[in-house]
Amino acid sequence: MTHARGGAADRPTGPVHHDLPGTEVPEGALEPAELRAGDVRPGAEEVTPVRPAPAKPAGKTRPTRISGTWVAVIAGLLVLVVLLIFILQNLDSVTVHFFGAEGRLPLAIAMLFSAIGGAVLVALIGGARILQLRKQARRR
Repeated sequence: MTHARGGAADRPTGPVHHDLPGTEVPEGALEPAELRAGDVRPGAEEVTPVRPAPAKPAGKTRPTRISGTWVAVIAGLLVLVVLLIFILQNLDSVTVHFFGAEGRLPLAIAMLFSAIGGAVLVALIGGARILQLRKQARRR
């Protein structure tokens, strides 16, 4: 099938008279559009729809290590502010007993020490597990 679109090389350069004898179009040559039978537009099987490239969502950037650090610093500051408010509101002294030792300190400080002790215990258990997994990975 011939296409309706052609370059300048496909168009005749001079006057063409197809009604004159001996001016038949050779087989395989391009014919003017007025001599073609039927519709000259490409059919559905010849047209491939052009889809635009997917655009990146605006405002969505990949997080960096620095941005993660800033988020952690801000979260840490917020936790510190909440802890300070808790400590300042709970300054009542209490007696604390630990392994035979006895002492008096503000309630919030006693609770803070117990929370720090729990965090250290979790860190020790987690560190031991990490060492165990590293040792196992080296064997393989």
